[in-house]
Amino acid sequence: MSALSPLSLASGFANPVFDSQSAFRRTMEALSRPGQIRVLGDGLSAETPLAPAAAAIILAMCDFETPLYLSPSIAATHGVAEFLRFHTDAPVVREPAHAAFALIDLRVDALDLSGFAQGTAEYPDRSTTVIALCDSVEAGAAMSLAGPGIAGMSEMCITPLPEVFAAQWASNRASFPLGVDILFAAGDRVVALPRSIRLVGRAG
Repeated sequence: MSALSPLSLASGFANPVFDSQSAFRRTMEALSRPGQIRVLGDGLSAETPLAPAAAAIILAMCDFETPLYLSPSIAATHGVAEFLRFHTDAPVVREPAHAAFALIDLRVDALDLSGFAQGTAEYPDRSTTVIALCDSVEAGAAMSLAGPGIAGMSEMCITPLPEVFAAQWASNRASFPLGVDILFAAGDRVVALPRSIRLVGRAG
């Protein structure tokens, strides 16, 4: 894989402390308010080799103690691994089950939620948070959500979403408090689906 130019390697947050804190806060807001869209990555340069929201989440949440898994399609994308390694020093792991965070692309990657770390009875938080790249995240009736952090029901539309998703999410939620959480990212928008949330009217 070709090395990044010095300019590209330097193109993280414009104000690392402030922008990282802002991205961290918005990510946590997304997780605590499932189905509500948050905007991230406004402090990132145009040279960033990832969509702003996904890059901002990783830069804010990962460091040298945070194992990171990159799907094969993302690992093969020019500049991504180097950019993330330079700005976070996060160790990139080969097995998704060893990752605290995982970056996948729903447009090209197969989805297997069971392959990620599920946590343990003693430490359910030792599970993988999946950052799933997609074309769009919108408010809409494609998925109706219910559970903690939602007053009544919330609706969201993720494009694309694999046909197997509802069944996989039902299995993921059935193991609560174990299981993975997902952050869907498109452009500078992110929406969260924590493991505690059920999909109303679907297999979830």
